[in-house]
Amino acid sequence: MKKKKVGIALGGGAARGMAHIGVLERLEKENIPIDIIAGTSAGAIVGALFAKGMSAAEIKREVLDIDLLKRWKLIDVGLPKTGFIGGKKLMAMLQSYIGDIDFSELKMPFTCTATDILSGEEVVIDKGPVIEGVRASIAVPIVFAACERNGRFLVDGGLVDQVPVDLVRDMGADIVIAVSVSPRMPNVNKRVTIDEAPSDNKGKTKKPNMYTIMMNHMGIINSQTTTASLERADIVIEPRLTGISFTDFKKAEQCITEGDFAAIDAMLEIKRLLAQ
Repeated sequence: MKKKKVGIALGGGAARGMAHIGVLERLEKENIPIDIIAGTSAGAIVGALFAKGMSAAEIKREVLDIDLLKRWKLIDVGLPKTGFIGGKKLMAMLQSYIGDIDFSELKMPFTCTATDILSGEEVVIDKGPVIEGVRASIAVPIVFAACERNGRFLVDGGLVDQVPVDLVRDMGADIVIAVSVSPRMPNVNKRVTIDEAPSDNKGKTKKPNMYTIMMNHMGIINSQTTTASLERADIVIEPRLTGISFTDFKKAEQCITEGDFAAIDAMLEIKRLLAQ
């Protein structure tokens, strides 16, 4: 019997994306083979490290060793033309983990996605330095400066493809596992009056910061497309990340644990598909 190729699509979600690590660690523990991987934004970072050959346990160890002070030092605030944060310091940190490796040198096929901010096209990045592809995929509009490549100005891939299920399928996967860590917004397209209180709180609304506004803006745009994308996956893993915002990097361990729990819930179905 021909071995089935298993692909995994890791979605965007900023800090919530650390749940991907828990999912991958559980798959490793259960000896579930991952043959193909694609990622968007936060999923691109985790996917690149995994495709390079780092185990999920190694990725977890590195993530948990990054303290809050070090994170603040990664922010090079300035006035670049296309975003508030240039990204050079973040790039330096990512490069210390990813290195100067090319896509063709990775241990498994890996692709990440970005968005051409001028044309709206989804841009598939699978050639050249991995670090450049990851940098483009995580460039949250306005927050991070856009990346220029081949005449295109690239930003966060989540604008057009929050969980790259179809891409993993196109890469040759027989079974596609989708991991979605960005909250889907059930009230998108619902119309209310100004007198009605928000349905997701009890009258106490926390004022959002700029980053939360940008990420929720993307979430609203992508809620419907994400749902449609997940419907095309064979397995959908959605860690329970209620109460964890896009900027809650201090909750890394909790995100990883929730990713592990969610993968456990999906394990019987994954093994069933592999056995067919």
